[in-house]
Order: sequence, then structure tokens, then C-alpha cells
Amino acid sequence: MLDFMRDHPWAPFYRNESGNRLLAHEIAALRDFERAVAGAHIGWAPGTAPDWVAPFAARAYAEVPYYRALGSPPLRFTDIAPVSRADFALDIARFVPDHVPLDRMINFRTTGTTGHPLLVASHPVVAARYAAFHKRALRRVGVELRHGSGQVGVVLIGYQERCFTYVSVTPAMDESGLAKINLHPSDWRDGADRARYLDALAPELVAGDPISFAEYLKLPLTHAPRALISVSMMLHAGLRARLEERFKCPVLDIYSLNEVGPVGVFDPLAGGHVLLQPNLYVELLDPAGRPVAAGERGEITVTGGFNFCLPLLRYRTGDFASLAFGAEAPVLVGLSGRRPVRFLAQGRWLNNIDITHALRSLPVSHFGFHQKADGSVILRLAADSMVCSEAARAALTPLFGAQTVNIELLIADDKIVQYTSSFADAHS
Repeated sequence: MLDFMRDHPWAPFYRNESGNRLLAHEIAALRDFERAVAGAHIGWAPGTAPDWVAPFAARAYAEVPYYRALGSPPLRFTDIAPVSRADFALDIARFVPDHVPLDRMINFRTTGTTGHPLLVASHPVVAARYAAFHKRALRRVGVELRHGSGQVGVVLIGYQERCFTYVSVTPAMDESGLAKINLHPSDWRDGADRARYLDALAPELVAGDPISFAEYLKLPLTHAPRALISVSMMLHAGLRARLEERFKCPVLDIYSLNEVGPVGVFDPLAGGHVLLQPNLYVELLDPAGRPVAAGERGEITVTGGFNFCLPLLRYRTGDFASLAFGAEAPVLVGLSGRRPVRFLAQGRWLNNIDITHALRSLPVSHFGFHQKADGSVILRLAADSMVCSEAARAALTPLFGAQTVNIELLIADDKIVQYTSSFADAHS
């Protein structure tokens, strides 16, 4: 399967190598985990935390260096001070429990599209658990994944000038193929190979973000997957409708974060994103860290999760919604998450992730990026990052050429809407 995907005559240039790193006994445990997630009830009484939250918090205060340094946990759960992405970015190791072995730990680097660049502590089993929540979301629309040995199960698509690409297999699905590809023409011998290769793989599921799906729509594909999953950025209804019409399959918009994993899946009948994780408690907080009144909008703040390397205790995501209590599970209504933005540079559109890549080598913890209607761009840097201003200008100049790159001071306390543009068609 790996040879087929990597050495196919229409294959792209694969830039990287990656694999699942799972041990044999972990595969059986993952199948048990998927069954448990599939049948689990999700919910709690409004204004009341689930029963598992108090012992979870007690374990965090005993096992996690950050919380142990604070002493005993407060008597009331709501008196625990929330944490944010900025706390994780400062020193992620303080949030990893003592008992987690380091020899198999891995990390994920976030793209930094909306705040502090971050390494997320993780483990091969944690990475493999994502599938359980995607499968739960797919079952809601009547899709049961079937591809196994000798078939390609999943293709992950990106559309960036630089993209991590690889081929692998999924042991929990009988070694079905998995490929992470970049639809940008620079990753292919011939741009026409993109459609030919995807048709040859015939994946059961294609996952990407709105920017990559906008490019996917342009390809003369003959194969239609059984479902499409959009993650990382807000999927707008117009693009979703175009994808559903073209490929005649369900298109799932999943609200997901590297720190938390898949949180919810959009369901228009439910009025928002239906929660997917049985062991994730969601609160909505005001700027002072207090729970908002029922039905009001607040910052999505989570406790629990499935990543045993990074137990979350009142973690403020920086995203906003109100919370409704549906029959199946709680629902995030009116979610304001991350929205894809593209930038016009020397006659071509750039993905906002390309801006992140250009600045990634610089010690910049917090920034905002805006393109004005005249094509010039403004990079806003936090005060402690202004020493990098000229290096940042030099990193952006190859992308934007002679267009003006202005550097300004960023005035913001925490997470911001990092990428913005005055161009009406900058939002895919």
C-alpha cells in the first residue's frame, strides 16, 4: 500500500515521512475506545458539571506540575482559575502529568493562525483516537467507513506553498492507506496529475480545510468520496453547498483544535455544532472568567478531553458561542471560530498558513496580519517581539515583493483574530 501511494506515476513529491507508531496491543485498545465513544452519552444538567469533573480536577492538582504548585484544589470548581493558550505557550511541560513516559511522547506544532504558536504534547495513541470522534460524526449522517486492506481509506488535503506531506497506513482499519497531500501545483510534476492521482487512490474519505476544498472543487475528478470532512477553519454554508452538490456526499464541518481534538460537528437541524467527546465538559465564560447566563455568548472553555499527555482544566479556547442543550448532546450555537483568509501577493493568492510559515523561524509569540485595499500589508507584533521587526519584514518581502510591508505594535491582551483583509474576496 505504501509503495502504491508513494511510487504511483502520478504521485506528488512527498516531502516527509510519518507513521502511526502504534504497538500491537494498542490497536485492540483503540478499537475498544472507538466502540465506547460510539455508544457514549454526552451531556450534563445546565449549570452543573458532570460527576467526573471533580475527581478529574483532583488528579490534575496531584499529578500536573502547574496545578500542584498552586496547592490544594479550590472547593468550588468554578474557583479554579482558567488557563489559556498563552499559558501553554509559555511552558507546555508544566501541563504534562508526571506519570506520562517521555520515550514515546510526540508533539504537534500548531499553525499559529489565531494566537500563540504552540507545541502540543501528545502520544501515538492520542493521535489515533481522533478517528473515533470523526466516526461518531460520520454515523450521524449514515456513513460507516468500510475501506480496509488494499484500499485507501483517507486522504488529507492541503493547499499551501509549503506543506507537510507523507503516506502511511491505519492499523485499526486493517492497514488501509492514508495520504497527506498538497494540492499546490509546486508539489506535482504536472498539475493535471492531481486529479488523476486522487482518482487512482479513490479514497473513502477526504479531509481538509475550506481553502484546500476550494481548490479541490476545481479539479476534474471522476471519483467521489463517501464523505468530506472540513476541519481547522470555519466552513461557510456556500462552500459546503457547492461541495455537496458536486460530490453528492455529506460534508461535515468539524470544530477541532490541536489542544482539544474534535469538539463538535455542525448540524443545521440542531442549530449548531453538536458536541462529540463524552469526557469533555464545556463552559462559556465572560472576560472576567465567570460563567455566562444561560443562552448568552461566552468564550468556549473546556475541561477533560482524551489526551492523557495534556489534561485540560478550564482551558479557554479563544473561540466564542452560546450553549444549547439538545436531546442528543449539548450544542455550540453561533460558533465564532477560525476563519480562512487569503492574501493577494504579486498576482496570486496565498494561504494564511504561508504567512505563518514565513514567520515561523522568528521568536514571535503573538502577531496580527492585515492586508489593506491597496495591497499593502501590516504586521502587528507584540511589544516583546518588536526586536524581530526587520527580520520579519525580510521574511515577508519574498512573498509580497515590492508591495509595502509595514510593521506596527500590536495592542492586545491575548488571542486575537490574527489574519484579516480589506479585500472582499479574501475569505474563501
